[in-house]
Amino acid sequence: MNQYEVIVIGGGPSGLMASIAAAKQGASVVLLDKGDKLGRKLGISGGGRCNVTNAKEVDELIRFIPGNGRFLYSAFAHFNNRDIIQFFEDLGIALKEEDNGRMFPVSDKAKTVVDALVGKAFSLGVKLLTHEPVKEILYSPEGVQGVLLESGKKISSSAVIVATGGRSVPHTGSTGDGYPWAKAAGHTITELYPTEVPIVSKEPFIVSRELQGLSLRDVELSVMNPKGKAVISHRGDMIFTHFGLSGPIALRCSQFIRQVKNKHKVQDALLQIDLFPDHSAGSLEQELRRLAAAEPKKALKNVFKGTIPERLLPLLFSQAGLPGDTTYEHLPKEPWSSFISVLKAFPVKATGTRPFEEAFVTGGGVHLKEIDPKTMESKLMPGLFFCGEVLDIHGYTGGYNITAAFTTGYTAGSHAGDSTRHRR
Repeated sequence: MNQYEVIVIGGGPSGLMASIAAAKQGASVVLLDKGDKLGRKLGISGGGRCNVTNAKEVDELIRFIPGNGRFLYSAFAHFNNRDIIQFFEDLGIALKEEDNGRMFPVSDKAKTVVDALVGKAFSLGVKLLTHEPVKEILYSPEGVQGVLLESGKKISSSAVIVATGGRSVPHTGSTGDGYPWAKAAGHTITELYPTEVPIVSKEPFIVSRELQGLSLRDVELSVMNPKGKAVISHRGDMIFTHFGLSGPIALRCSQFIRQVKNKHKVQDALLQIDLFPDHSAGSLEQELRRLAAAEPKKALKNVFKGTIPERLLPLLFSQAGLPGDTTYEHLPKEPWSSFISVLKAFPVKATGTRPFEEAFVTGGGVHLKEIDPKTMESKLMPGLFFCGEVLDIHGYTGGYNITAAFTTGYTAGSHAGDSTRHRR
């Protein structure tokens, strides 16, 4: 059969969900994927456990999708995170809630989720084809006509859903295939950039690798603008690497480095690490002074060993101009004040981020002003739909991106499938 009512390109989370939603409308559906198996990126998500969504309230959830999350309000009205949880439970996948609202399968295996999605699509009659790369989408002045495969075969359809992902994690097949097809239909592609990605710094202490492997727990990382105001701050864990910073809060701050550099035309973006976010500068000074006063003849570098990360201490003393051998009895006023300031705002200049190959998410994509938020259909080409990471939507890690993928996929599939009923 070379004719289907709905063609879905891409077998990731949004594509699988789109094919299921379209088939539920009674449409004949074919899902095409260029890879050897479906759900490859889904299979490695959440550390291989698959964080299927997040249980936060919708307004809060959208706040954790800083890349155009508000666009999703209409889609969430149709199919939100609660519906995603119910969807999987109806498939027999028991879920559990972990820290910060993250929802995982009780099995702790992403394969459970992938198999459930593929199985549901198959049971609804979706034709699932792997090793079928699409060469181009066929358009006419009236709208979508179908697709041309790399094999030379054509498949006709009046509804095509592009669910090809972005450019992050390219070894799973996300290599930006959907962008040229969108452009061919007249769409604008906003600047593409890696997000949720480690940060690069050329600071001497990074280049020397003296801090490589040092983890900081429950600190606050801020991206500053040139006027000294925090653009964004995230609290949690991070790690120093041989190239810069990584770990959860570094990944969350990464997209704002590009934002500061572009907006203010600067080479570097200043980051600040607050090592004691629960303390004001004043209360921290009092606490450290108390510790030092308890052992007045002991060198500060030894007094603070258990309070401040030991590997970081020499650098902190150096930046403050306070010799580590100083004792409380000979505490100089100005360097001591500088030491407290450095503990509350340890500076790191970031030159940029690591490439797409190391990013969890793609920033940028198909311009949302050209997409109907209620249906995910193109405003420029009738019958053309987009869902998932190919759109200019991106969130933090923690179940937010996959939620966006599932909700846009379900919305696109439902409306693509429904539109075919009116043409029968």
